[in-house]
Amino acid sequence: MSGTVDIPTELKNSLRKFRFARRSAGNAALIVKVNKSKLIMEEVEVFDSISVDDLAEELPENSPRFVLMSYELEHRDGRKSFPLILINWAPSTCEISMLTLHASAFLQFQNAADVSKIIEIRDGTESLTKDAIDAKLLT
Repeated sequence: MSGTVDIPTELKNSLRKFRFARRSAGNAALIVKVNKSKLIMEEVEVFDSISVDDLAEELPENSPRFVLMSYELEHRDGRKSFPLILINWAPSTCEISMLTLHASAFLQFQNAADVSKIIEIRDGTESLTKDAIDAKLLT
């Protein structure tokens, strides 16, 4: 185990399966949490088709999550692509020890998911919206 939080083989397999799934429309998401008592990462839920607004509703207000998302991105020239993005959901209302544990596991999760596009959502000034994701990806 490297770091303080382990990534079980089942989760690594889920990440791999999610990463290589073929998609032609819509967004898909895999939500992962850190289990504080077991010091492991656990898959919370997988959505094969979900809007950004619905995803924002699914995420807890007081608990951090890692969200691996296959995002339908429409480029300015009309092309569509499906970049894999990592949303680091870490609301400022979370318990400090949980935020610290989540932060310590972030790089390990990012490496396991093999994703380089990261969107940080930390507090009320940043919200998880399609416009916010597009702004970060299209610049």
